Amino acid sequence: MTAQTTLTGTPPPVRQWPALDLSGADFDPVLTELMREGPVTRVQLPNGEGWAWLVTRYDDVRMVANDPRFSREAVMNQQVTRLAPHFIPDRGAVGFLDPPDHTRLRRAVAAAFTAKGVERVRDKARAVLDELVDELLQDGPPADLTTAVLSPFPIAVICELMGVPPGDRHTLHTGTQLILSSSNGKEVSERAKREMSAYFSGLIALRENSTAEDVTSLLGAAVGRGEVTLEEAVGLAVLLQIGGEAVTNNSGQMFYLLLTRRDLIERLRDEPEIRPRAIDELLRYIPHRNAVGLSRIALEDVEIRGHRIRAGDPVYISYLAANRDPDVFPDPETIDFSRSPNPHVSFGFGPHYCPGGQLARLESELLVDTLLDRVPGLKLAVPPEQVPFRKGALIRGPEALPVTW
Repeated sequence: MTAQTTLTGTPPPVRQWPALDLSGADFDPVLTELMREGPVTRVQLPNGEGWAWLVTRYDDVRMVANDPRFSREAVMNQQVTRLAPHFIPDRGAVGFLDPPDHTRLRRAVAAAFTAKGVERVRDKARAVLDELVDELLQDGPPADLTTAVLSPFPIAVICELMGVPPGDRHTLHTGTQLILSSSNGKEVSERAKREMSAYFSGLIALRENSTAEDVTSLLGAAVGRGEVTLEEAVGLAVLLQIGGEAVTNNSGQMFYLLLTRRDLIERLRDEPEIRPRAIDELLRYIPHRNAVGLSRIALEDVEIRGHRIRAGDPVYISYLAANRDPDVFPDPETIDFSRSPNPHVSFGFGPHYCPGGQLARLESELLVDTLLDRVPGLKLAVPPEQVPFRKGALIRGPEALPVTW
C-alpha cells in the first residue's frame, strides 16, 4: 500500500506497533506515543499486510464507529495489518456485517441482552458467586482469586445466558482461551474456533422450535423462521461466548488495581453507595486489551482532522485512547470515582456496541459487592510485581491473582 497525500500535506509516518505483553494496568507506551503524535496516525501491526490509519480522539473514534462510510464487511475482501497471527474473519459473522444485515442479526438475540434479559440471570449469577466465595472461604488463604472466582464466575454466567448445558462449559472455556491467545500458534487457535463453531451449529440446530429465552434458543428460533442463516447464528454465538469470558480478564485487572491501590478499595468498602459509579470509572481507566481490535475499510474518501482517508484504506479506532482524551475526561490518568459525566466507550460505540455491556457491568457490580463485603481483609499475597499476567493475549489480565485475607 502506498502513502496517500493528505489535505495538510505530508502524511504521518507509519509507526511499528509490536505485540507487547504488558503487566498490571500499565497503559501501552506505543499507544501513548501515537496519541502524542496526533489525532490521526498510521500504524503497522505484527501480522497481516500493509499499514492502517489509527484514530485516537474521542469524537473521531465515535464518528468512525458510527459512520456507514467505514465498513467492517469490506475487511473480508483484503488483508489488513493486525495484531493476532491467527485472526481470519468468518464471512457472515456479526463482527463483519454492516447494517442492515448486522441489525437483522443483532435483533435475533436482543431480548437476551436488554435490561430485562440480563436481570433474568441476576439471581442465578449471585447464587453461583456466593457458592464460589463459600468455597474460597472454606478452603482458606492463600488462594488464587482468578482460579477460585474470577474465571468460573463469568463462564457460568455467559453459559447460563447462552443456554450451554453445564457439562459442556469446561470444553467451551478451554476453547475460548485458545482462541484469545496467540501464544499457542495460529493452527491451534483456528482449530479451537472451528470446533466451537461446530458445537454451536449442533446446539442451535436442535433448538429451532424452542421458545426459551437463552441465546442459542433465540438463535435457533430465528433460524427456524428463516430470519437468519445457521452460519450467521453460529458466528454470533461464538462471538458472544468468547466476549462473555472477557470479563475474567477485565475483572482480574480491576481487582489487581484495587488490591494495589488500598485507598481505592478502602473507599469502596466505606462508601458502598458509590460502587456503581466507581465501576464505570474503573472500566474507563483499565486498558482491557492489547493494541486495537477489528479494523474497518473506508468506502469513500473521508476527511478526518485534515487527513484524507482514501476509499479502500483500512482504519483502526482505539477505544482505550478515546477513554483518555483530556477534552472529554479531565485529568484522564487519575482514577476519579466522582467523575460525572463519564461517557466512556469501553463497550464500543455505534452498531457494533458490545451487546454484553449490561451483562458485564452486572457481573462487575456483583463481584465488587460480594468480594468486598464477604472478604473484608482481601489483599494480595505477593508483591504486585510478582503477579503473573497473560502472555500473547488479545484481552489483558492476570493469569493468576494470589490473594490472602
